[in-house]
Amino acid sequence: MTFVAEEIAAQPGCWRRAIALAETVAGLPAPGERVAVVGCGTSLFMAQAYAALRESSGRGETDAFPASEFPFRRRYDRVVAITRSGTTTEVVELLRALPCPTVALTGDTATPIAQVADTVIDLGFADERSVVQTRFATTALTLLRAHLARIPSASQVAEPGVAPDRPDLPGQAAAALEAPLPAGAAGRTRFTFLGAGWTVGIAHEAALKVREASASWAESYPAMEYRHGPISVTDERSLVWFFDPPPPGLAEQVERTGALVVLPELDPVAELIRVQRLAVELATAKGLDPDRPRNLSRSVILSRAFLRSGEAGDRLDPGEA
Repeated sequence: MTFVAEEIAAQPGCWRRAIALAETVAGLPAPGERVAVVGCGTSLFMAQAYAALRESSGRGETDAFPASEFPFRRRYDRVVAITRSGTTTEVVELLRALPCPTVALTGDTATPIAQVADTVIDLGFADERSVVQTRFATTALTLLRAHLARIPSASQVAEPGVAPDRPDLPGQAAAALEAPLPAGAAGRTRFTFLGAGWTVGIAHEAALKVREASASWAESYPAMEYRHGPISVTDERSLVWFFDPPPPGLAEQVERTGALVVLPELDPVAELIRVQRLAVELATAKGLDPDRPRNLSRSVILSRAFLRSGEAGDRLDPGEA
């Protein structure tokens, strides 16, 4: 069995530990704080999901950014960083420069992130050997969701249907491991994932998993944006997977293209587990190693010379903010 397959299977237990940890953890945003959440790759998509869920449930204004694109001119009460390795250059350098309180969720506390974050939340029990992230990302998001469910809303204005609740997430994860994959999914060659609200980040992560692990053609969008161009490439080779109930008429429109339509059956993050399993199955069928995708490493670590060169992108010197 590959490392990633073992790590996918470990998610119910990891989520259970994360929910328990949320009862005592310190440093996460309080109701009403203006918060930014940062990460890179998979961690960015978890940041996007959490940010949308926190703000839409009335806990406070929340933005998500790639660590390399942080807007230093904006003022935040707190910045939350998600970093499995604790070594990703963009995240470490950003937290080193920020004047506001910071908290990092990481899988390895014996790394530079522990020196630059004001508070470190140790998720080492969910760390991974595979390059491809699965259980760390979903465990971090589960902890953040559980923390939201514990704290009161800062506002009486919350969007309908998005207030954090207390679903049996470990049970949902276990169900996702047992549920059969959609019939015919492994025979498709184009994969599109659609979400709405906080599940847009989940859709982006689903597409990344399929791309990384199996080198397949995969994309993701907010569901209502799908009609605005992307549907033009959908055909009988396609799979279109919804993480939220589809907008009226969209599923039927997709079916008319010949695509396989998959509707959500479980909690959105549990649905992501099913996509993780599909990604591994696709990789295995192609003879690929899903633990070590081509051109990827566990962490992106850049030299200071590279950062000074400007090749990493122009950014405002935090001292000018």
